[in-house]
Amino acid sequence: MAKKGFTPEQIINKLREAEILINQGATIAVVTKKIGVSDYTYYRWRKELEQENSRLKKLVADLSLDNPILKEATRGNF
Repeated sequence: MAKKGFTPEQIINKLREAEILINQGATIAVVTKKIGVSDYTYYRWRKELEQENSRLKKLVADLSLDNPILKEATRGNF
């Protein structure tokens, strides 16, 4: 049986749809059936998304700290 491959955009759309259904009171079992993935896949996607968001937040925080330091250095105020 061939493995389904979803693009990142498709995964995000499916997770958004799942979130809407969950907020409307649907169970995870019903939601995963409706979006066409297994419970395992749903939870894996959620975990990967949370990890990516965490990584990006850390990156933004680091850049936010580096930016004023670099501006200060380019002005020659050491």
